[in-house]
Amino acid sequence: MKVLLHELTPVMSATEREASERQQQQRQQRQLAMSDTRRALVLDAARSVFAEKGVEGASIREIARRAGYTPGAIYSYFDSKEAIYAALLAESLERLNAEVAAARSFKSQPQLTLMSKAQAWFGFYARSARDLDLGFYLVQGLSPHGLAGDLNQQLNERLQDALRPCEAALQAMGLSLDVALRENTALFAHGVGLLLLQHTGRLGWVGQTADSMFAAYVEHLVERFNPGAHAAPRGLDQADLFGL
Repeated sequence: MKVLLHELTPVMSATEREASERQQQQRQQRQLAMSDTRRALVLDAARSVFAEKGVEGASIREIARRAGYTPGAIYSYFDSKEAIYAALLAESLERLNAEVAAARSFKSQPQLTLMSKAQAWFGFYARSARDLDLGFYLVQGLSPHGLAGDLNQQLNERLQDALRPCEAALQAMGLSLDVALRENTALFAHGVGLLLLQHTGRLGWVGQTADSMFAAYVEHLVERFNPGAHAAPRGLDQADLFGL
C-alpha cells in the first residue's frame, strides 16, 4: 500500500496541543475585548443622541456617525435603536440594583432599613437625570412608551428588584403584604414626582429641596405605622454597636 506524503497528518504532542489551545483562547479573549470596547463606544454615542433627540428622533445612522462606525457595523451588535435603548436601560438598572444592595440594612430596626434603601434608589436618580430619563422613558416624552415583549417585562422586573427591599422593610414593620405593596408604590410615586420637579427646576421657587422632602415623607411613613420609631437620617451614619 502506498501512502502519499500529503495524506499524512502530523500529530501534535501534549505540549504543542496545550500551546495551541492557549493561543486560541488568547485570540478569543482579544476579540471579545475588542467587541466589548466597540459595543461600549456605540452605547456612549447612543446616550448623547437619545439625550438630544429622544428615542423617536434618534437614528442608527446618527448613532453610528458619533461612534465612528458605519450603520452596517452597528447592526452587528444591535438589531435596532430600541435594542440599543434597552441595553442602556438594562445597564442603568444594574447600577441601580447594585447601589440599593450596597445600602445598609438594620436587622432589628426595619424603619432604618426603609430609610437606607429608599434613599439609595432616590439618590441614584437624584444624581443622574440621564438615568431618570432612561428609567421612565422620558426621552420619548411623557406618553406611555416602552419596549415590547419579554424584554420589557425583564427590565420592569429589575426596577421592581430595586424597590423590593423597601417593601420587605415595610412588612418587617408589621404591614401586611397588600398594605406594604400599596405604601411602597406610593413611596416610589412620591419620590419620582420629587425627582421630576428637581430635574426640571420646579422646586427652587418654593425654597425646597427634593432630598429633604423625600426624607420627611419617609419619616412620616414610619411614624404612621410605627409611632415613636424615628427614621432620622443621622441614625444611618452611627455605628451599629449592638449589631442591630
